[in-house]
Amino acid sequence: MTATEEDPAWKQRAVERSTKAAKQRAEQRVDRFLDAAQKIIGAKGSTDFTVQEIVEESRQSLRSFYQHFDGKHDLLLALFEDALLQAAGQIRATAALTADPLERLGVAVRLLFEISRPDPSAQRPLFTDFAPRLLFSHPDKVQSAHAPLLELFTELMGQVEAAGRLRPGLRPRRAAALAMQTAMFIAQSSGPPEDDDPHTLTATEVWEFCALGVTGR
Repeated sequence: MTATEEDPAWKQRAVERSTKAAKQRAEQRVDRFLDAAQKIIGAKGSTDFTVQEIVEESRQSLRSFYQHFDGKHDLLLALFEDALLQAAGQIRATAALTADPLERLGVAVRLLFEISRPDPSAQRPLFTDFAPRLLFSHPDKVQSAHAPLLELFTELMGQVEAAGRLRPGLRPRRAAALAMQTAMFIAQSSGPPEDDDPHTLTATEVWEFCALGVTGR
């Protein structure tokens, strides 16, 4: 039963309370599934787990799982979106410590590169394992998941433009997308950092390359 504008106020309040309570319970169940998945990923160091493992770890039912997720891929996508949102917050906070607009952008590019780079010791399988597969299987979902990062980089690029240091004719949003994709693709394809490998690309080298494109000099 749903309330309409024609219903008495008491009925509208009753329906609203019922809907709010149901929403809160659903959110709690989802959080338990996500927490269970994070725990398993942390223990295994990979996204190699089954739905049944998630159900058992969360102490909920299989039926409840499929009421909230289409399957394991949908759960991983939710975790990935949360991870990117947290990454955007981390990059924003770190970049904000730098006064110069161009160097702020540089901090963001270098940090994004490090976050995206495969590193067995860091255990970031959502970025290093799941993200590359998602890019090829569901590019539209990758674009949606990266929206918080794109907004941040567009904002930082706009600050560079306001300081008069963006290459003429370059649009901040497109430049932001190019810088992001360059940092992430090179990071994911370059492999783990090796101190004794002279061919390993560094975050500084990637930023210097991007900076030339951003400023034109």
